[in-house]
Amino acid sequence: MNKPTKIIDELIKLYGHEERFLNFSTPFELTIAVMLAAQCTDARVNQVTEVMFKKANTPEAFAKMDVEEIEKMVGSISYYHTKARHIKECSEMIVNEYNGVVPNTMEGLMTLPGIGRKSANVIMLEAFNDCKGIAVDTHVFRISRRLGLSDKNEPKKVEQDLLKIYPKKYWEVVNHILITHGRNVCKAQNPKCAECVVKQSCDYYKANEVLQ
Repeated sequence: MNKPTKIIDELIKLYGHEERFLNFSTPFELTIAVMLAAQCTDARVNQVTEVMFKKANTPEAFAKMDVEEIEKMVGSISYYHTKARHIKECSEMIVNEYNGVVPNTMEGLMTLPGIGRKSANVIMLEAFNDCKGIAVDTHVFRISRRLGLSDKNEPKKVEQDLLKIYPKKYWEVVNHILITHGRNVCKAQNPKCAECVVKQSCDYYKANEVLQ
């Protein structure tokens, strides 16, 4: 068994196969939740959307709102001014250019304001059950580099490395598993290396073990 496969298989044993982080009931709700989750915790986003989606949860509803009204709903979210504007612009585009339906292709999703490749990957997988790649957020980026799965300095390039070393059957689980491991063990500050089940495969652990 090669190193990348061994790492993911060990983490699957520990965490299981899947975990949903954002709460949603429609592709549009997920699109908004993913947009809000950038540089914000999923827990905070879920708290905000639980209330917000009871007031409005369609592109038509948000397209009719003033940005200031949306800002009041998402005021506790980081960068809420920009995100509120993106929510309105995204909703308007979905209504005017996609007949009120969230596009179900990577290309279509990436035309929406506030949605980049990482977010589009998440929406394709979670909303449409169509895995097109591996969403590289801060956790996936950090852990991929620490484990020696990629030495690239850009999320897009890290994703390309992961897509090359993992067969497609692993793509769906890699993102969930690495995010969960990043939150629980391989934290940005003070990682819990002693508790890590894949430390013997980790370049970061081996380098720091030598320094101690």
